[in-house]
Amino acid sequence: MSASSLSFRIAVLFVLVGMIVGLYMATSHDHALAPGHAHINLIGWVSLFLIGLFYERRPQLDKSAGARWQVIIYTIGAVVLNGSLVVFLLGNPRAEAGAAAGSVVVLGSMFWFGWLVFKNVDARG
Repeated sequence: MSASSLSFRIAVLFVLVGMIVGLYMATSHDHALAPGHAHINLIGWVSLFLIGLFYERRPQLDKSAGARWQVIIYTIGAVVLNGSLVVFLLGNPRAEAGAAAGSVVVLGSMFWFGWLVFKNVDARG
């Protein structure tokens, strides 16, 4: 599977989870999970979809193991970050460590993606 296909599929899963959290907040009138909802949608849905668009426009990179692993590592970090953040917002302060760890993984993966972008964008941009 290409990196873009993987990225698009995972992004859709994140947006569905984000929408479910949003629907829960709307029906319960409890918006305590709003920061988690925002992170799920931005870190999961938006960022992964944009990453997929970049890979899709560069077919050689899209088929590479490096690009696929970047998406996989990013996804693992995003799941840990977002899951831990939601648990933290539900009142478990120990989950903060998981959110921090997930954040570091996401950041590292985004540096990896940035390196791939700079390496694979020609002078015309």
